[in-house]
Amino acid sequence: MLHSAQDTYERDGGPMVRFCNSCLMPDTRPRIVFDEAGVCNACHTAGTKNRIDWDARREEFLELAARHKSTDAPYDCIVPWSGGKDSSTIAYRLKFEYGLNPLLVTFSPLMPNNIAAHNREALINLGFDHVMVRANQKVSRRLARRFFIERGDPKVHWNAGINSVPVQIAVNYKIPLIFYAEHGESEYGGRVLSSEHTKMRDFTEVLEHQIGDDPANWLDEKIDESDLAPYVYPDLSEVEALGVKALYFGYFFRWNMLDNWNFIKDKIDFRTEPKGRTDGTFTNFDSLDDKIDTLYYHMQFIKFGFGRATRDACRMIQNGQMSRAEGRELALKYDAEFPDTFHEEHLEFLSLNAAEFAETVDRHRDPNIWLQEGNRWVLRHPPT
Repeated sequence: MLHSAQDTYERDGGPMVRFCNSCLMPDTRPRIVFDEAGVCNACHTAGTKNRIDWDARREEFLELAARHKSTDAPYDCIVPWSGGKDSSTIAYRLKFEYGLNPLLVTFSPLMPNNIAAHNREALINLGFDHVMVRANQKVSRRLARRFFIERGDPKVHWNAGINSVPVQIAVNYKIPLIFYAEHGESEYGGRVLSSEHTKMRDFTEVLEHQIGDDPANWLDEKIDESDLAPYVYPDLSEVEALGVKALYFGYFFRWNMLDNWNFIKDKIDFRTEPKGRTDGTFTNFDSLDDKIDTLYYHMQFIKFGFGRATRDACRMIQNGQMSRAEGRELALKYDAEFPDTFHEEHLEFLSLNAAEFAETVDRHRDPNIWLQEGNRWVLRHPPT
C-alpha cells in the first residue's frame, strides 16, 4: 500500500516529516508516495528498470524513427534543448547514432548564463539547426516577480514556455515528433496519470504537472493577451491535425543524469561551474543554463525542506552511484547554502531590495517544516 505526502505522521503532537528509507527524499515533495516499508515511488521506479527489456524498447524506438525519418522535409523531429547535459545527449544521439535530423528548440532562460551559451555553441557547431525564442523581457520579469512573491517560484511562466514553444514550432514547421528528456513524475516521484504518460506527454499532463495553471490567469493592467503568446499551448485541434507526438527519450533508453554528463563531456567542450560546484549542491554539471536556477532550488528548500543537494544525491542513490549515507552527508552540508553567486542579479531581475526579498522568502516557510530560533531558521526534521 502506498501513502501519499498528504498523509499525516504525528510526532510530539505535530506533523512529522518522513524520509525515504532507500534514498533521502522527504514526503514533503509534492505528489510523492511511500509504501509500507517507507520507500518512495521514485525508488520503486528505479528498481523496475532492471526488469525492463531495453533491447525491445530500443527496437520500438528504431521503428518509430524509421516511420518519422523525412524524405522531403529538412527536420525529422524537435528536441526541446537547453544546452545542458541531458538535452544535448539526446540531440547528439538522435543525429549521430540514429540518423535523425533534429531541430533544436530553446525557450530562453530567464537569466542566461555564459556557461550554457558556450555549451550550446559547442553542440551547434557539430551541425545542428537551432531556434531560440526569447520572450518579451518586460513581461517575463513582471511575471517572475509576481510568481516569486505569490508562489515562491519565479519560473512558473518559464515552465509554460518550455512546454508550449516546442509544440508551437512543431505545428508551424509541420514537424510531428518531439523528444523530451525523462518523465519526471515517474522518474523522481510523483503522480503518474497513466502508463501511457510515462512514454508520451500530452496537454493534460502539461497543465497538471508542468504548469499547474492557465496563462489566461496572468492578465493584469500591464499584461494583455498578446503578451502571453509564448506561454500559450497551441490549439489542440491543430496539434491533433498534424498528429504531433511528444515522447520521452527516457522511456526508450535507460535514463541516468550522471551517465548523460559522462557521455556529452566526451563529445563536446562542455563547460561546468567554474567554482567547482553550484550553490546549494555538490555537483558542477547540472542546470547551468539559467542564473535564476540557484534561487529556484533554494526556494524548493524553503518550501519543502529539501534542497538541491538532496535532489542530486537521490538521483545518484537510485542509480546505484552513491550510498544513502554519502548522500545524507552531502545534503546536510549543502542543502541550506544560500545562493550567493547571483544574489545581487536576482534582486535586480525581480525588482526587489534585500529586505523585500528576505520577507518574501520567509513568508513561504512552512511552520511544520521550519522552526525559528532567535534570528535563525532551522529545519524541524533534518534528513535522517
